[in-house]
Parts: sequence; structure tokens; C-alpha cells
Amino acid sequence: MASKIRVLVVDDEIRFLKTLAQRLELRGLEVEAVPDGQQAVDAARKQPFDLALLDLKMPGLSGEQVLEILKKEHPDMEVVILTGHGSIDSAVACTRQGAYGYLQKPCDEDELFRVLKEAYQKRVQRKLQLSQEKMEELLAVAPGQSALSILRKLKEIEEQKS
Repeated sequence: MASKIRVLVVDDEIRFLKTLAQRLELRGLEVEAVPDGQQAVDAARKQPFDLALLDLKMPGLSGEQVLEILKKEHPDMEVVILTGHGSIDSAVACTRQGAYGYLQKPCDEDELFRVLKEAYQKRVQRKLQLSQEKMEELLAVAPGQSALSILRKLKEIEEQKS
């Protein structure tokens, strides 16, 4: 069984946060909902997430600060901004910091889900590309070896570590 896409949702408007989390769960996502930036950073440090959905205006750490921390500590996590206080300047700034998408509240649920799906697909493609690059490096180091024999050896090494 494939694991669910894990999404960290951050918004200080509690009613909105709960509703959004429920709607994403109904779409098959695994959601952790937190009401502020510091809790988001703490949650991301405790467990891996595929995606983060951040509000910008929050007490304590702002969404932009959380974005910066998440991209620094978890560069493979894709981040989408969902804000009621958007502007062109903040959209540009967030994109430059690594946000995949920037949406304004109120946002169409289908549009939000489409952007999250695209962000996840980008993450998967990047991971596949890195895996392919790693395999090519291994093949270059072990000429004459088949990819399958290299994979078996890697699996043996991983099992010995466990």
C-alpha cells in the first residue's frame, strides 16, 4: 500500500485550519495542522512532510520566516503559501525563497488541491532525478557491473547498518 502524501498545514485562524485539514484529509492526504509558525518548525523537525501549506500573517514566526527555515532544513519539502494578505511583492519574495506556489484566500478547493498535487509531483520528479544521478555515479565507479548487482550490494550494506 502506498503511503499517503504528508502535508503540514499552518494557519492561526483555527476554524479555517480545522476545515482545511478536514477537506485535505477527505482528498486522501495525511495532514498535520498547527496554529503557528514555531509549532510548524517543531513538527517538521520531528517527522518528515512532503508538502507544507503556510499562511503568511501569524503571530510569532511569520509564514515567510517559516518558509525560510523549512527550505533551509528540509530542501526537498515543497511549500505552498495560502494567505489572505497577499501582494505581488510578497509573492515574488516567497517564490525567491523557494515557495512552489502562492494562493490567496479565499481559494477554490480544486485549485488548491491541483497546486498541492503539482508541488508533490515536482518533489517526486526531483527525487527520481537524484536517484538516477546516484545510479549513474555508481555505474561509473563500478564499470562492468550491472545496475542490479550494484543495487543488491547497496541493499546488503543498508541491511548491515540496521
